[in-house]
Amino acid sequence: MSDISATDIALPVVHSSEIPNVKRVVALANGSAEIIAALGYRSILVGRDIASTLPELQSIPIDNPSHTVSVERVLSQKPDLILIDSNTTPATSLDTLSKSGIKIVSISNPFNLSDVGQKEMEVAQAIGSPDAGKKLSSQIAESHFSSTGIKVAFLYVRGTSAIYLIGGKGSGADSLLSAIGMRDIGAEKLPHPFNAMTAEELISIQPDVLLLMTKGLQSVNGIEGLIQLPGIAQTPAGKNRAVVTVDDSLLLSFGPRSVPLLPKLRAEILKVKK
Repeated sequence: MSDISATDIALPVVHSSEIPNVKRVVALANGSAEIIAALGYRSILVGRDIASTLPELQSIPIDNPSHTVSVERVLSQKPDLILIDSNTTPATSLDTLSKSGIKIVSISNPFNLSDVGQKEMEVAQAIGSPDAGKKLSSQIAESHFSSTGIKVAFLYVRGTSAIYLIGGKGSGADSLLSAIGMRDIGAEKLPHPFNAMTAEELISIQPDVLLLMTKGLQSVNGIEGLIQLPGIAQTPAGKNRAVVTVDDSLLLSFGPRSVPLLPKLRAEILKVKK
């Protein structure tokens, strides 16, 4: 059993001589505040989204508590740019902000590693630092790992809400596992991005290692509770307690910390697979 916390993965910060064309940014697009900090311009952030949990951003107010944009809070910060994405809600708040005259730019919301660079470039273009964007996005292409053949299953569980799913192709985790030379056995065998977690499915795919979000494991009362779920104990991963958890805000963030996460995630999977 191994856990990767949010503080285990440092934010890569690039530097350029560019001066941003904005001075006060409210970054509501998922993870966009972390991207701005990674571009070297944390000082222009006046508001952030709730998913940007990087310790370096703690002093910057969260403008969408409960994932709902607070118009009053945003306007009080007098931003000259607001970054949003397809998950920024509610629409009524966005309508009010658009009528305020503040520039609003929509950023893509990728769910795979290959599109992270595009997202970083979009944020960089929006604040006027394309050179910094190129430096940051180039880190994606520099990551190469050999194949291991280890079968990993990503489990999305929320025990308190009775949600038990196995990740398949398109879950997001499949992109990370493929990048670090692991076999996402759910993506290989199951038909949907997220599939019902049954004993039959788990026993049929026989994962060597289980990957979960940290709060997901906590929601089923830890490793002991996980082993009690139907089918888990009948897999190599369950028998060996080969479980890796990653901080919820980090695993599927698909931002600047995704690349530094890769070698750590690979190392932890190799460590628990004995």
